[in-house]
Amino acid sequence: MGIEEARRWAVEYVSGIEESTDPLVRYKDVRPITDIKDMWDSSAALYAGRTAFMKKDKPGGPYRDVTYGKAHEDTDALGTALVSLGLSGKRVAVIGDNRYEWAVSYLAVVCGVGIAVPLDKELPENELKQLVIAAGVECVIFSKKYQDMFRRMKDSGDTRLFALVNMDGDLAEGGVLSLQNLIEIGNRLIDGGNREFLDAQIEREGMGILLFTSGTTGISKGVMLSHKNIAADLMSMVTMIHIKKEDIFFSVLPIHHTYECTCGFLCPLFRGAAVAYCEGLRYIVKNLGEAKPTVFLCVPLIMESMHRKIWSQAKKSGKEKLLRRVLAVNKYTKKIGLDLVPKLLSQVTNVFGGRMRLMICGGAAIDPAVLDSIASFGIICLQGYGLTECGPIAALNPDVDPKQDAAGAMPPYMECRIAQPGEDGIGEICIKGPNVMLGYYGNPEATAEVMSEDGWFFTGDLGYVDGDGFIHITGRKKNVIITKNGKNVFPEEIEYYLGQIPYVEESMVWGAEGSESDDILIFAAVKCDGEAVEEALGAGYTKEQALELLWKEIDRMNQGLPYFKRVKKLDIREKEFEKNTAKKIKRFAEENRTMSDQ
Repeated sequence: MGIEEARRWAVEYVSGIEESTDPLVRYKDVRPITDIKDMWDSSAALYAGRTAFMKKDKPGGPYRDVTYGKAHEDTDALGTALVSLGLSGKRVAVIGDNRYEWAVSYLAVVCGVGIAVPLDKELPENELKQLVIAAGVECVIFSKKYQDMFRRMKDSGDTRLFALVNMDGDLAEGGVLSLQNLIEIGNRLIDGGNREFLDAQIEREGMGILLFTSGTTGISKGVMLSHKNIAADLMSMVTMIHIKKEDIFFSVLPIHHTYECTCGFLCPLFRGAAVAYCEGLRYIVKNLGEAKPTVFLCVPLIMESMHRKIWSQAKKSGKEKLLRRVLAVNKYTKKIGLDLVPKLLSQVTNVFGGRMRLMICGGAAIDPAVLDSIASFGIICLQGYGLTECGPIAALNPDVDPKQDAAGAMPPYMECRIAQPGEDGIGEICIKGPNVMLGYYGNPEATAEVMSEDGWFFTGDLGYVDGDGFIHITGRKKNVIITKNGKNVFPEEIEYYLGQIPYVEESMVWGAEGSESDDILIFAAVKCDGEAVEEALGAGYTKEQALELLWKEIDRMNQGLPYFKRVKKLDIREKEFEKNTAKKIKRFAEENRTMSDQ
């Protein structure tokens, strides 16, 4: 696709949005973009003096603003230096914490150097080496703590690595280049007339990003995404959720994942907003108070933790009943323009920094009651549905009248159908659109398993579409428990019910034959909320007492379920569940299914 053809595609894409009659497409002021480079160049021109990033120069220090103009200048300089090293068209990996230098490195690679390979910083050395080899990576840009690891990889001779770049430090040392030094070199090259990077042509429909999935089975696949995939996602997602140039996004989720990378990094840059980097999970509340962001992308674990903290503090301070009364009254006073939350509940809203207006939860299903509860504090609270293979947007809830029990509806140009639905309408969710991946890198067999010849991506998720076009997810296809008499049980459904028990922090459900039965029984392992159990039983309680407490609740839960869905075996875990780097429980890890002797 040439430049003119790409521009026509983008303009027609936006025209289709402007002409849409879909009531969920509310925000039609969308700028046409052909690719990530076009997005970044045009945003830097439009918002040159505005803050693009809020970074900390040292741990615990104050936030410092970096403008669009300065960030774009750094990107151009770094890209020019990387091209001068012979990396044009090569695969360049980026790894490290969420930070300004990661963002500039990624933008430099995709905007004119080569193919970006974001790597998961939580993976062990042997797995990272496998991915570097598999992807044919020739350069890695990393935070300093990974320097020795990548030196070993380069020196082993097993990889194609020839350039290592440290995000920290000012000077090159021991064969490792300095990011800051490269930016200085790039600036000098540009001043001397070098335009190799500035004038680089983007291959919009070929692979521009190679991302490795972190599934719960331990098998990573390389997802090939194009610039066109990401441009389509960006233009479509902002039609259902209003993103303002005054917004500040709070970045805490791993930036190598498409959820954070596309939605929490590229999207705010597309709209002229800012990104404030969190120093880590332990510093969320502290950094929220410092950055005072307005948009927060998170996962259920974070949102539920903050929700518990609010109500736990209210209970300890003796203000739980007052809080509930204020929220109940506020439902009615808001209708006449009187919002009591800012005046009476500032302590609660200050937990989120004091200016939060929008929270989006993704990565896994969340209890709709948690979304409703946080929304009652005056924060728009939504959930969406995404997959790496969709770059990641598969469905979104709108910011006006969302359906909290649904994963979302289809943004413009994206389609959904249910494959082989049963009598209840439940079948495999399939997605089609310009956001769907090119395929799995070097794995045509795996690609053929999930992609139809006419472009439908089979997600592996089971669910249905309601009369308003909203997707409801019931579980993963590979997780379904099938009893001997052919009944289907979705473990996610039982885990949801277990999550309603106040003493349960996390749970995992699976099916197995019982020792006294040849049928498939429902087994459950739970990690208790120690504070809640201690409040009920007192300090020094035994595991047997905790089990008895849980069984009373589960027996009540079971009464409302058909016999084949009832939990028959229960175990309390002392250790954390084994999880992948996305913090999702590994369902098929043997250690997670081992029941202790009782």
